[in-house]
Amino acid sequence: MTASQINISTYAQSLEPSVIVTAEQPLSSLGVREWATKQAVVARDVSMVFRSEADVFPVLKDINLDISQGDIQLLMGPSGSGKTTLLSILAGILTPTSGSVRLLGQEITTLSKDALARFRLHNLGFIFQGFNLFPALTASENVEVALRMKGFHGREMRRQAQKLLAQVGLADRVDYLPRDLSGGQKQRVAIARALAGDPKLLMADEPTASLDSHSGHAVIALLRQLAKEGGRTVLIVTHDPRLVDVADHVAYLEDGILSSKEIEIRG
Repeated sequence: MTASQINISTYAQSLEPSVIVTAEQPLSSLGVREWATKQAVVARDVSMVFRSEADVFPVLKDINLDISQGDIQLLMGPSGSGKTTLLSILAGILTPTSGSVRLLGQEITTLSKDALARFRLHNLGFIFQGFNLFPALTASENVEVALRMKGFHGREMRRQAQKLLAQVGLADRVDYLPRDLSGGQKQRVAIARALAGDPKLLMADEPTASLDSHSGHAVIALLRQLAKEGGRTVLIVTHDPRLVDVADHVAYLEDGILSSKEIEIRG
C-alpha cells in the first residue's frame, strides 16, 4: 500500500509519549527531554527493502530525518526515488525493514496494529493527490465522515464540519457536491477533513499535482497558515519546486538516499 492509497478508515489514536533518547544526540537527560518535546517526527536509520522470489530491491537506505513541531517539511526527489514509500513509513502505513520512527514522541514501529491505528486516528491527518472525496456527499458530509470516526455526532459534528470548512475559506460551499467544486476547492475540503479532530501532524502526498499553478500555491499557502497558527507540523511529498518558498526545510531523496538543506522563508 502506498501513501496515496491510504483510506480514511486507516486513521488511528495516541498513547502516552515516551522520552526520545538517541545516540546521535549526546545531551544531558534534561537536554534530551527538551529536544524531544520539540520534535514531531524522528526517523533513525530507516531502510526499506522489497523482495521478490528472484530479486531484492533496496528502496530506502539508512534514512535519518528530524522535523520540529510547527514546521513545514518538503520531501522532494525524482519519480521512483522512494518518496511515497518513506511517507508511508512515517505515517505508520508501512513497516520499515529496519530502523525506527517516532511521531510526537511515540515510537510507532513497535506498536501493535490496533494501537498504531488508534494513534493515527487521533494524531495524524492525511491529504491526498486525488482528493479522495465521496462524490455523493456534500463538502460538509465529507468532513463529517472523519469527525464521526473521531467521536463527534449530531449537531456538534455538523457544527465542527462547518467551522473547519470556514477555516479553509469554504463557508459558502458547505452543501456543494464535489462535482460542483473546482480542483482547488476540492483540495480545501480534503484539508478540512484532514483537520478533523485537530491533529498535530499533517501528511500530504503530492497535494498540488491535480491543481493548476495558482490553485496549487494557494493550497500550500493555506497549509502553511494552518501550520503556523495551529502549531501543526506538515510533511509534504512533492516534485513541484514552486512550493519551496512556503517550506521551512527541504529534504531531497534520490536513489533511496536522503539529503537535507535548510532554506530561507520568503516574506
